[in-house]
Amino acid sequence: MAQQVDAVPAPEPPDSPDAWYAPDVRSQYEVHPGVVVTVSETRDGNFAYDARCPVLGASDDRALDSVREYFADAQLSRPRTREGTRERVADGLAEKHRQVVARLTDCSRAARRRVEFHALCELRGLDELTPLALDDDVEVADAKRDSLAVHTSEYAPAETDLPADPPHLDRFLSERFARYTVPFRDFQIPVVVYREHVLGRDAFDTKYAVREPDRLPGDDELVAECKERIWEASVSDVLGDDRDRTQFVAERARTLLSRRLTVRNTRAWLDATRHRVRAALAEYDLAVPPVGRRFSDDRLDDLTYYVLRDFVGDGELTVPIRDPHLEDVEANRLGERVKVVPRGGLRAHGDRLPTNLVLDDEQRFVNLVTQLAARDGVELNASNPSAKVNLEPAEVTDDVTIRCAVALPAISEDGPHVSIRKQAADALTPVDLLERDSLTPEVVALLWMGYEHHGVVLYSGPTGVGKTTLMNAHMPFVPFDDRPISIDEGSREVRLPHETGVSLTTRDHEREFKRVSMADLMTETNYLNPDVEVIAEINTRESFESFAQVLNTGHGVVGTTHAEDVETLVNRAVEQGVPAYLLREVDLVVFPRHVDGDRYVGEVVEFVDDPDDATETIQKDGGAVHFRRVAERDADAGGAGDGDDSNYSFRGVEDVRFFDHLAARTDRSVDAVREEFERKRRYVEYLHRENVSDFEELFGLLSDLRTDETATVERLQRRVDE
Repeated sequence: MAQQVDAVPAPEPPDSPDAWYAPDVRSQYEVHPGVVVTVSETRDGNFAYDARCPVLGASDDRALDSVREYFADAQLSRPRTREGTRERVADGLAEKHRQVVARLTDCSRAARRRVEFHALCELRGLDELTPLALDDDVEVADAKRDSLAVHTSEYAPAETDLPADPPHLDRFLSERFARYTVPFRDFQIPVVVYREHVLGRDAFDTKYAVREPDRLPGDDELVAECKERIWEASVSDVLGDDRDRTQFVAERARTLLSRRLTVRNTRAWLDATRHRVRAALAEYDLAVPPVGRRFSDDRLDDLTYYVLRDFVGDGELTVPIRDPHLEDVEANRLGERVKVVPRGGLRAHGDRLPTNLVLDDEQRFVNLVTQLAARDGVELNASNPSAKVNLEPAEVTDDVTIRCAVALPAISEDGPHVSIRKQAADALTPVDLLERDSLTPEVVALLWMGYEHHGVVLYSGPTGVGKTTLMNAHMPFVPFDDRPISIDEGSREVRLPHETGVSLTTRDHEREFKRVSMADLMTETNYLNPDVEVIAEINTRESFESFAQVLNTGHGVVGTTHAEDVETLVNRAVEQGVPAYLLREVDLVVFPRHVDGDRYVGEVVEFVDDPDDATETIQKDGGAVHFRRVAERDADAGGAGDGDDSNYSFRGVEDVRFFDHLAARTDRSVDAVREEFERKRRYVEYLHRENVSDFEELFGLLSDLRTDETATVERLQRRVDE
């Protein structure tokens, strides 16, 4: 008689309490096709975490070894964060990588998918940590044990079978702050800003990485050969063509690289005849396809990028220079990481960030420095080893002024150096500054009156505090029918929305037979009959002398200078030849500050004639300089950015002596000037409330107010009512 067998229970999920075949499993789920995570309870009551990847057979292992060997000399980039790892695995291998795997392996489609996944994890992912990075439930990684432990959303701690400090743990623990692309010609190059949460490995925890394309074995030789062939092109080939240099280099590079890639891949594929036949028959059920162009378009694009980067870009600095999110780019010495200074919201993550870019070849570094100087007409050589140059906006990005300090190894101990300062592409307005709590409506109204009535306004402070930004933000307050003239080196940084504006410069190379001096510019400026003169950099003796001459003319003056407080400003001006009595002609001096990543107006000072009106006095040879603080930021209020106007103390309209000067200058009563101030302050509050933050829109609105204030106010009122 046959023995009766009890029925086998129906299948249950492994984490079900009724799952008799997996009693210790507490959770099991798939984080990626073929990647299964299992959390089990151990005998001692703790948890174990296991991530199972697609299993490789013996032939698959051999195929993967071939792939590893091929890519051993490749320059492949790994993700900087867990987010980047998940995105990369989701995208899979790029076409140029898949073609290499296809050429090196002879296996079924399913096996090749397994090999590609493991190759992706090992070569372009975080290796053994890749499956953990794919798991959204993993919240914390603990490396303080004998093996790496993780904390999931439901189970903690859960031990893994990985060592306590596996390779790429720093990237696994990193936090991404920003990811975007930077355009260069026809390419979009990804950039990532991230923070490493591992102490003791690097003085910088927040970093900036440029994700340039991977380079396969032999790609560097191909790029070098292509560049050499382009250099050998005859001058008539370039000049005889109406196309620009970039298009010529791009087309020439693609032609040369296509030929070389075709030859290389033809040889490689002829060595894999059996694979070609099998793949072709399996996919098309046809005969063996003819040998032809067997390389991916993305590989050709990647190689072309590197050729263009070195020929019409700026080498390793190509992307940082073009990144609108960066303010400064610094290559300090040979073999050291390039540093960048972010701007805007990115500044909150660090004042200065190291990059993954390094200039480790001295000759390439020297060539880069020399080319940057040459683009502004300056030749660097043994007798002239350093220079300060400006790059024209059209050569890099639109509406951006780039100022470079470059030097050859002759005066730099550790090789060449480059320091680049970039003006923001979009000019800020007073409304933008109010949004950031960088100043108050009262300060904006004061500056409005100073600009409109041809006063003397200076912005003073160390490099990088935002002097030029503040000066440019208020340029729309110069009346539209006035004629502002900017002079000297900083004129390229000045934003003049006026059709009547003119910019003059002292660049040696801009006149072929005669050096243009500040005296020449002063003479020319007087003939131009300016209403306001803008001297963006009052730092040299010549520029201070020019400043003194302008004060004697009675023209309005707006400028910037390097002095972090009133005493330093007075001492420097007098030492550079400005008589102390002339400083009384200065109406307002704005001292911006830069603290903990925030830029804001620290104080506004006015010079006065009567010592009884002054709060402080500075004695200098030739006279005394009296001044008083009109507005200042409360030192106990902390940094900028909290949106509280009480952070500033304003002395009030009764205590501002500038109004007395303005009344005398415009033949009005002081009360009329004070009423104008109050009216302008209300306008500023309206602009802030209505978010009129576009530079051109603000200039147009102010022009309308000056043309017909009543009609403009009625139009604004209708806009509010709507």
